[in-house]
Amino acid sequence: MTPAAEEAHRLLRLAARDRSTFVLLARLPDAPLSAVGFHAQQAIEKALKAVSTLHGVETRRTHDLVALAQALGDTGCPIPCPLESLRLLNPFAVEVRYDDEFEPSVSRDELTSTVDLVMAWAQSIQSTVIPDDGSA
Repeated sequence: MTPAAEEAHRLLRLAARDRSTFVLLARLPDAPLSAVGFHAQQAIEKALKAVSTLHGVETRRTHDLVALAQALGDTGCPIPCPLESLRLLNPFAVEVRYDDEFEPSVSRDELTSTVDLVMAWAQSIQSTVIPDDGSA
């Protein structure tokens, strides 16, 4: 496996870990949306970075999902969801965690849909680019 493929694989494992945490929290009605959304944002961020790595797109250290998606789009790689869906998740990376008065404009169901869509897309791209030969 190439270094880029190994890094993409690592990022997708981390994205899956964040998605698992998101799923657990999303099921808890009393879990704050800020915490739920943070793990959704993190899963998507890492999934986008994994696909970027596979496409040779250098990603700067950013939490901006729209910027990551646009960089991928510039290479001709179609993004599986509207940029607006990603834009709604951006505040969960930093702002929502430090602002107890912020009112997110996204529901748990919307978070779930976006996370599931992006994760399935990233895993599909990874399996196409890096066939699972059992050595990972």
